[in-house]
Amino acid sequence: MSAALADWTIFATPQMLWVTLLSVALVGLSKGGLGGAFALMGVPVMSLVMPPVLAAAVLLPILLMMDAVSLWTWRGWRDGSVLRVMLPAALIGIGIGWATAAVTPDAVVRLIVGLVALGFAARATLGRYLGQARHDPAMGWIWGAIAGFTSFVAHAGGPPFQVHVLPKRLDPRLYTGTSVTFFAVVNAVKLGPYIALGMFDRRVLISALVMLPLAVVTVRIGAVIIRRMSASVFYGFSYAMVAVVGLKLVWDGLSAL
Repeated sequence: MSAALADWTIFATPQMLWVTLLSVALVGLSKGGLGGAFALMGVPVMSLVMPPVLAAAVLLPILLMMDAVSLWTWRGWRDGSVLRVMLPAALIGIGIGWATAAVTPDAVVRLIVGLVALGFAARATLGRYLGQARHDPAMGWIWGAIAGFTSFVAHAGGPPFQVHVLPKRLDPRLYTGTSVTFFAVVNAVKLGPYIALGMFDRRVLISALVMLPLAVVTVRIGAVIIRRMSASVFYGFSYAMVAVVGLKLVWDGLSAL
């Protein structure tokens, strides 16, 4: 471990560096379009070697870098009807999350979101017996607000977004581009509260900068895989990822209660 790296970044030990590299790679693949379960593993994996608050602070600038790459990669691929409803609702949810952050137990939020995700995945799996779920555009406001709220307080905005958008059965590229745009805006809005909380110092920002090359490469790898995936495989994979995310959130929530 270089003394300069230890002095100028948060990486005081080799373990902190390697675990952060792993986390960034997982989140980058997710940002490229390869499943939200990978994105949810970022902060928990980093928390094995550093405080969760520090992990979140380091990861947010990296997420913003990934968002920039993803927006360029998926430019032109977005569903305006989804974004026009869900983005304003998400901003309301972020505002509620910021206002109630001090009194909202993270474990409870994760548990609720996890149960919703599992219920959604089960409904999709059993749809042949129960009848397929219908996409209700009016619910976009509710799920958008929930996605904004849970993204702010628990880094778990993916499942509520997927609950509303996956039933639309968009082209995989259109779905991915819409998701990328939605969360790019959400993460950019979250930057203000993080700055207000004093979570970014010189070492945190330099640490994020060190991760930039890996962030760019893994986002592009995830995008290449999605572009070659058929719609049937994509949606089967997506519903499986929703179930994995739900199980993880329920486990995290119950473990912290």
